[in-house]
Amino acid sequence: MSAGADAAEEERDPGLQPERTRLAWRRTTLSGTVAAVLAVKAALQGGPSAAGVVACALCCVLWLGFLFLAHRRIGELAYTGTPAALAPRHATLAVLCTMAMAVCGAALVL
Repeated sequence: MSAGADAAEEERDPGLQPERTRLAWRRTTLSGTVAAVLAVKAALQGGPSAAGVVACALCCVLWLGFLFLAHRRIGELAYTGTPAALAPRHATLAVLCTMAMAVCGAALVL
């Protein structure tokens, strides 16, 4: 490595990456909120059915789970100088909540 590359690394602002990650979590949470609201609308549009209400309730529970994980991560990113890496079980849970919510939403549409 050259001396110029070392100087560029030292000048890098470490606060930018956590900020971008925090904003990405907020965008993902907003997308999940829109999906949950649309799921409720789809479940109740033609009159409530037992299957629609169950799928809607499951979608809302999954949304709340993801919201809890995202809020926790956003707090870590906002209030700590150097946030710890996201735990693998939290990352897995966030992915599973997102995928399950997508499946519930698709079931409500079909």
